[in-house]
Amino acid sequence: MKRRTVIGVIFIVAALLKLATLWGILHWRWFETMSEGRWAMYFSIFVLLYVGVHWLQRPIPPAEEGKRICCSVHYGGDEYIYKGEPFHGARLDAFCGGLRLDLREAVITEDEEIDIHTFMGGVELIVPDSLNVETTSRSFIGGVGNETNRNVKDGAPCLHIVASNFLGGVSIKNN
Repeated sequence: MKRRTVIGVIFIVAALLKLATLWGILHWRWFETMSEGRWAMYFSIFVLLYVGVHWLQRPIPPAEEGKRICCSVHYGGDEYIYKGEPFHGARLDAFCGGLRLDLREAVITEDEEIDIHTFMGGVELIVPDSLNVETTSRSFIGGVGNETNRNVKDGAPCLHIVASNFLGGVSIKNN
């Protein structure tokens, strides 16, 4: 397990322990005295959860310039969020888990392809409104749901999605 994941889990566990103390499930005197008042406790729980979830967000996998990224998840979940980085396609694999790729703020200037493979898992893609999206699906007891805006201007870049699903699915949306 990576250090970043361990730190995130520690913050989330601390928040849950603090919540259990507040609700009377656990009786840890030193945990009760860490903040004054009920609202201060809830605020500290919120801060711990926020920091923990922030630490769990994984950075985008490094790719060579102009090359597509490869993301894989097995028995768990991952989320990748582009924040102004150029996007040059991806290969996404979900095996008994879930993967979320947020491209709303990605820089996409030309047609790109996302190759998706799922086995008893799922992939959620969030794409900008300014993209055309074309899907090709080879699914067995699974499928692809394309809920994107279909009124995109001619000449806009196109995102080609090729999905192979076995007992899994892909969801594509704008928001």
